[in-house]
Amino acid sequence: MHTQLPFVAVVILSWNGKKYLQQFLPALLRTTYPNARFYVADNASGDGTDAFVREHFPSVHLLRLQKNNGFAGGYNLALAQIEADYYVLLNQDVEVTPGWIEPVVSLMQADSLIAAAQPKIRAFHQRSFFEYAGAAGGFLDRHGFAFCRGRFFNMVEEDHGQYDEETEIVWATGAALFIKANIFHRLGGLDADFFAHFEEIDLCWRIKNAGYKVYCCPRSVVYHVGGGSLPPTNPRKTYLNYRNNLSAIVKNTTGSQLFPVLLVRLLLDILSALKLLFTGKVQDFLAVLRAHAFFITHLHQLLGKRKEAWCVVHMHRIGVPNRKGFYRGSIIWAHFVEGKNCFSELLREKFF
Repeated sequence: MHTQLPFVAVVILSWNGKKYLQQFLPALLRTTYPNARFYVADNASGDGTDAFVREHFPSVHLLRLQKNNGFAGGYNLALAQIEADYYVLLNQDVEVTPGWIEPVVSLMQADSLIAAAQPKIRAFHQRSFFEYAGAAGGFLDRHGFAFCRGRFFNMVEEDHGQYDEETEIVWATGAALFIKANIFHRLGGLDADFFAHFEEIDLCWRIKNAGYKVYCCPRSVVYHVGGGSLPPTNPRKTYLNYRNNLSAIVKNTTGSQLFPVLLVRLLLDILSALKLLFTGKVQDFLAVLRAHAFFITHLHQLLGKRKEAWCVVHMHRIGVPNRKGFYRGSIIWAHFVEGKNCFSELLREKFF
């Protein structure tokens, strides 16, 4: 045990991911950071994940969960059992490089205000390109739409080093999320009601509201398969993304901005749903309607969760909400009206 270095717990939440663990655990175990421990939290898989890990990777600590609690609930249960200085929430379908931990921990150690960070995420199957889920760091526009350096809507850029600057961002991807353990617990962890999708954005938004920073550290590079649990066109994923995005807006938007933002967002979602319908994606169209029905019927509960979230934020905040990285404009307008197709085309002065 190297006590002079922060203790890092790398935790893979696995669900029917034996094939990915077989493929990617060997690379993880070649990690050069000396004070790390590796965990697989099995989310009640039905593919023999637990027996496979015990037999083939005895140095990996196995946590067995009794049912599939989703990404958010599963990680909350797993991390409650692990004491560490840093947690790394690592997807089961991510390939790491040997020195991937050191630069991120070094960056976070150098600034006590950095609560969370991510590496640069490249696509496993197109290794010179960014990966959709996180790329080189996540941002939000004024209406709560998420986008990334390196990924704008469905357009993913090739990595030519254009985003290699260490940068403060709004949210770090859950595919490889570094977070200081004490802050994770103080701010209530992930929202288990989200089940999956957008939960890391909700957590990072709370982190920013409490005055902390979130960063991307491109000196660390990992490769993500993507869609390892749900394929990208799955209507269930569409439902969760729209539902959880609206929930995160309610929980985290500051003060009097909430209802104007919601009004515009609901109108934009209707237009998005109609586009899905007219392009033949009927099940995705229905998924958006179900997400909005959930939102309308659960608005009272969501406003209660908003009150709870802000109580926790105020209890543990270190300053005013940190707006650094939020985009003052609309990426819908920027893309569909102004014709902008990548992050670097957005005007810097429109960012806080």
